[in-house]
Amino acid sequence: MKIFEFSIGMGPKLISKQSEKTGIAYSLRALPIGGFVQMAGEDDESDDPNALNKKPVWQRMIIISAGAVMNLLLGFIIMCLVSLTARNLGSTQIYKFAVEDSTTQASGLMENDIIVKVGESKVHTATDMVYEIMYGAVDPIDITVIRNGETVEIPDVRFPTIIEQGHVFGDVDFYVRPVEKNFVSIVHQSWFNSISSMKMIWMSLIDLARGKYSVSDMSGPVGVTTAVAEAASSGIHDLLYLTAIITINLGIFNLLPFPALDGGHILFLLIELVIRRPVPVKVQSYVNLAGMALLMVLMAVVTFQDIGRLIS
Repeated sequence: MKIFEFSIGMGPKLISKQSEKTGIAYSLRALPIGGFVQMAGEDDESDDPNALNKKPVWQRMIIISAGAVMNLLLGFIIMCLVSLTARNLGSTQIYKFAVEDSTTQASGLMENDIIVKVGESKVHTATDMVYEIMYGAVDPIDITVIRNGETVEIPDVRFPTIIEQGHVFGDVDFYVRPVEKNFVSIVHQSWFNSISSMKMIWMSLIDLARGKYSVSDMSGPVGVTTAVAEAASSGIHDLLYLTAIITINLGIFNLLPFPALDGGHILFLLIELVIRRPVPVKVQSYVNLAGMALLMVLMAVVTFQDIGRLIS
């Protein structure tokens, strides 16, 4: 590939150095909201045989999706560090209930039950299970467990609920047995916790589109920085977990089929596959420019919200 620039950050350049050997510029820019690689043939037609527009569609898809895929891979690696630094790794087996005759115990759950499904969703780790209960157990829900070696479905299990920032979530009223920490259990926990985080982020985006959440529930760079500072003060484990969530979130967000994002570019490539000719570069440029403008407006709105929360 013919590359013009690698940049960390967006906006005006702070530092930029061009390699005499390759001609590639390496830059640090003012806005810490990601980065980019500027390639020949990305936003215009190029006759360079190594330009992006000269590559087959499937290769362009790999190139464009690589950044988001690396975010997801890095998120999994950080999640492995989260599991490694955790005091305990949690199973889905009920150890004991928080109080005698708790809500879920009264609904039919028992000590030593191994929860394998919450509603229609399979669960593999304590984190995985807690997320499914938070999201899906606001109302009575069917729970599938392994009890004395047999699979048992318990209908209409009730969970206690909590209210956070005006939204109702299901809550867990029991403790789970820890899992022995070793290489296999760390990879197992990290994999399924990463999958659970992807699902949590995806469902949050869907709920945002449905109107369950509003723009006021979102945070921008200021809010994220505040959350990172709070996590850092709580210890390395919480900081690593939040870093993993942010990294996975970036990967998923960049794959959304929205103009200016990697997913928007992939959408144009899918259209090219269907109509057997590329979408005109000018059309792509105008659409991506409009998408970038909308993203900047959204970022400005959530940033002002974050500042308002800090000074209120």
